[in-house]
Amino acid sequence: MSAVDLLIAAGVALLAGGINSIAGGGSLILFPVLVALGLGTVAANVTNSIAQWPGYIGGVLGFRGQYAGQRSRIIRFSAVSVLGGTVGSVLLLTTPSEAFDTVVPVLVLLASLLLAFQPLITKRLKKAEDGVRTHDPLWLYVAVFLATVYGGYFGGALGVILVGVLGVGLHRLKLANAIKSVIAMVTATVTVVVFGIFGPVEWTYVAVCAPASLVGGFLGAKVATRIPATPLRVMIVVFGVAVAVYLYLRG
Repeated sequence: MSAVDLLIAAGVALLAGGINSIAGGGSLILFPVLVALGLGTVAANVTNSIAQWPGYIGGVLGFRGQYAGQRSRIIRFSAVSVLGGTVGSVLLLTTPSEAFDTVVPVLVLLASLLLAFQPLITKRLKKAEDGVRTHDPLWLYVAVFLATVYGGYFGGALGVILVGVLGVGLHRLKLANAIKSVIAMVTATVTVVVFGIFGPVEWTYVAVCAPASLVGGFLGAKVATRIPATPLRVMIVVFGVAVAVYLYLRG
């Protein structure tokens, strides 16, 4: 690899970290770039996962003002994410990817459409007596588990999927976007451990991409907290549909 290759990878990682905080799906940008720079698909996938990890930390730090009163919820979702991320990481290293790659575009598209219709769905899900959510529904934890299995396996557009299901389950888009960053960070941490020990990681790319991803994640979170809910929803839905098309064409 040349110095130019490393510079390109770092620049793309900076952009990917910002996109992960704002809408999710930034890893879809870095992954194909790493493949274009000469890495095999599995090596690019695990290298991408580890390089993106600091960006998720930056995103969480940028959203820290949104987490007041959410400690117990974050702990519960984090526990689910550890389990899901572990299952997905092990699947990547032990099974062929063809079948799962086929369903990925469908998952991302459904999550995007789910977010698009989130206001209507929210009205129908509110309790008839007062419309106040006193606890998170069981289906939301199942959905987060399945999403983090996917996140451990490939991870591209994980944020789009998480914001889609959390937006419906929590009824608050900005909170969903903030908690998405925590879940993604926990899932990424699991992949760092599993892939770092057992995966074919290209550590030179990690060394330049990880710091860039951290800066991009922090800056992206700052931008996301200042975007009104409706434009944020539209942006994420459009981006999610574009990601689904990309994944379908790539497959």
